[in-house]
Amino acid sequence: MKLYQTTVLGAALAIVLGSQAGNGQEKKQTAPNAQQIERGRYVVAIGGCNDCHTSGYADNGGKAAESERLKGDTLGYRGPWGTTYPSNLRLSLSKMTEDEWLKYAKKLSTRPPMPWFNVQAMNDADLRALYQYVKSLGAAGSAAPAFVPAGKEPKTPFIQWPGGK
Repeated sequence: MKLYQTTVLGAALAIVLGSQAGNGQEKKQTAPNAQQIERGRYVVAIGGCNDCHTSGYADNGGKAAESERLKGDTLGYRGPWGTTYPSNLRLSLSKMTEDEWLKYAKKLSTRPPMPWFNVQAMNDADLRALYQYVKSLGAAGSAAPAFVPAGKEPKTPFIQWPGGK
């Protein structure tokens, strides 16, 4: 009888501990595949991400070596809010898990001219594909210059947005 009770208690304890161990763990990340990465490349292209986050992309009619894409830029955008710079998405996303990226993207709210509202509108599948594509490029490049508050002169070239001084 004691052996039976010990076995039942042990099994019950294993079930309770097993279920508690599963709580709080993040969901497993999906392994990237060629189709998902290609979808991410497409989302980045139609979303216009390269237009700002890839130096020289817009100037060259959408042509840039993939190895140079999404590294951010030192060309600022100056307006009434100050001067903002396109961030290095490869570095930014390298510091996040896929699930962290999803949460971040759904709550994204940035200064102009970044269309953060378009990122918030993306569905989870497209956000995951975008993440996998950016991650496939690898962390490369350096951080973009820091935000320059309104009234301060940026030290880099900038595009003057209407309404800014």
